[in-house]
Amino acid sequence: MTRLIGANGSQKKSLLFRQGQAKAMDKKIKEPIAIGATVTSMARGPIIKVDKATRWTLRAMDELFGVSGGARVGARLWDGTCWPDKVPRQVTLVLKHPGALRAAFLSGTELSMAEAYLYDDLDIIGDIESVFDLVDAMTAASSNWLNKLSVAHLLMRLPRIKNDRHGHRGRAHMTGKRHSIERDRQAVTYHYNVSNDFYKLWLDRSMVYSCAYFHSPDDDLDTAQERKLDYICRKLRLRSGQRLLDVGCGWGGLVMHAARHYGVDATGVTLSSSQAKLGNDRIAAAGLAANSRVVVRDYRQIMPGDTAGYDALVSVGMFEHVGASELSAYFTHAWQLLRPGGVLLNHGIGRRGSDQHVHGPDFTNTYVFPDSELMPIHVALTAAEQAGFEVRDVESLREHYALTLRHWVRRLESRHDEALRYLDEPTYRVWRLYMSGSAQAFTTGRLNVYQALLVKPDGHGRSGLPLTRADWYASPQAY
Repeated sequence: MTRLIGANGSQKKSLLFRQGQAKAMDKKIKEPIAIGATVTSMARGPIIKVDKATRWTLRAMDELFGVSGGARVGARLWDGTCWPDKVPRQVTLVLKHPGALRAAFLSGTELSMAEAYLYDDLDIIGDIESVFDLVDAMTAASSNWLNKLSVAHLLMRLPRIKNDRHGHRGRAHMTGKRHSIERDRQAVTYHYNVSNDFYKLWLDRSMVYSCAYFHSPDDDLDTAQERKLDYICRKLRLRSGQRLLDVGCGWGGLVMHAARHYGVDATGVTLSSSQAKLGNDRIAAAGLAANSRVVVRDYRQIMPGDTAGYDALVSVGMFEHVGASELSAYFTHAWQLLRPGGVLLNHGIGRRGSDQHVHGPDFTNTYVFPDSELMPIHVALTAAEQAGFEVRDVESLREHYALTLRHWVRRLESRHDEALRYLDEPTYRVWRLYMSGSAQAFTTGRLNVYQALLVKPDGHGRSGLPLTRADWYASPQAY
């Protein structure tokens, strides 16, 4: 049953009219007709000819998405037919062939829906983030097994057509023990070694690939990202002469900022050789090679005995790849690398504690970040305390990440043709889809991102921290 609650009058009439058409057709058509045949229906007005696959697709979309799904999202079929009507909307699904809806939705998995877009069974024109509202509407409209059976029956009537699934980098295939150093290296290589030039197209000038920090939604991305770098340095309370380790440093943006503005000796580690090369090239060009560098190394390969202890550790956007099985070892190793009184700022994405962990292949693990695991914040903080850390501050930057992702998507879309110099269309669509979906997830609260400031007290329990956070906000620099 299609839900009509919350629909406006014109939407109700449009849907009821089409449903009436379909029922009238069903009474006349008792046996299946070959794809490409047409049927006629006498509605008020002229005779309407409707291809069988078109008719079934329209009915399936009514059942899948309901009226609420058509409020912001429309569809255009391969023959020019529009759903729910021809009124322009924020985003349009373009079904490229009669089997497109079957290819996307029959299996009922996130992965099949994503692959239908990646491989051009369907295209998404306009505000792609709105498509995820359609998925929410689909979940509500197909809320019981009778609805699911009805939709499956309609989708199975559509032809089995899928565009070729080959010709690009394909799904991630990891080998070895999950979260081992070698397997983590494979996962990082899969994601980051697409092309440095590709990332340059849509990241800010510092090439910061993590949540920015906005004072206003109108801030430009360069300003917000540089402010984030400085905000991290303030939270760590860096001072000249200190030693900083950046775990999962990307292209070295934070390493450079800390060395240039705070006078620390900064080392960044990454598992991507292409990131390290570009990072060190940028460090050299900025004249910062004497007190900053990027090395290709797993954080587990840095031994406590190699140093006198770092004054500060920072991990931004790397925590999602640690894995639940390695959580204790991660915080224990960080504890061992810090001197007494040292601090760790752990910046990572988390899922809601009320949500169940999804097992099995999904889009993100298959095409974006292999082996990534999102954990609730309380799980991370418990592991940190068990390793000996004291939790001093926790801040959510959820809305900031939604704003950041929208900047990235707009910048990527505006340079689509340039992006195709470095990768193919399916790979471009991977980034467009995952960043848009993430923006919607942060907006709705399904995802969050936290900065946790952790301290390693000295032997007498002294943290060495001031009584307030006032120094984080005093006399902000102008960028």
